[in-house]
Amino acid sequence: MLLAEDDRAIRHALERALTLEGYEVTAVADGVEALAQAHRTTPDVLVLDVMMPGIDGLQVCRVLRAEGDRTPILMLTALVETADRIAGLDAGADDYVVKPFDVDEVFARLRALLRRTGNTVAPPKPSGDRDIAGLLSAAGLRMDVHARRAWRGARELELTRTEFDLLELLMRNAGIVLDHATIYDRIWGYDFGPGSKNLAVYVGYLRRKLDEPDAPVLIHTVRGVGYVLRED
Repeated sequence: MLLAEDDRAIRHALERALTLEGYEVTAVADGVEALAQAHRTTPDVLVLDVMMPGIDGLQVCRVLRAEGDRTPILMLTALVETADRIAGLDAGADDYVVKPFDVDEVFARLRALLRRTGNTVAPPKPSGDRDIAGLLSAAGLRMDVHARRAWRGARELELTRTEFDLLELLMRNAGIVLDHATIYDRIWGYDFGPGSKNLAVYVGYLRRKLDEPDAPVLIHTVRGVGYVLRED
């Protein structure tokens, strides 16, 4: 694991807690060191502070994604506005934790990210879904699960890891309303409770990448329940 945090007290405390939890941690103090270390080694996951001098966490994330590095990234941020969280997702981050944070929440989110990089049991597929050699199609969308590529019509979608996983779950259950708890469990491996806006942020961002002028909306909100993928 690579941890980048410029606050020495937070960095040392988090490094110690993660080490006691069983992680092998390389801790650095800024974005320049983080990029250098990421290029030298192949960490299983990155934990990046957003606000760092010189190259900040968002810039580190953008550089790695531009290079094709798909290592899971968890952002640490003191910024709580939705626009700030969207900026992190836009940079290619997979999840975020808002400071001040409970270290158990960091552990839970890391476990969820790492589970998603390994072999997981695919969710049940409705009878109308097509999954041949990892290929899915539903509601005018196509997906190659193994290559982690997706298209709406002829247009390829540029998706982060979490967006891809969320779209795959919706496509495998096209026409079925998935409740919030089910989606949280399948995507994050943890239910953050009714007050969390995490899922709404990701759904909103995925919608913006899917939607096209004069084309049917694909992801529908079922108020008080969850979301469903269907082409009306």
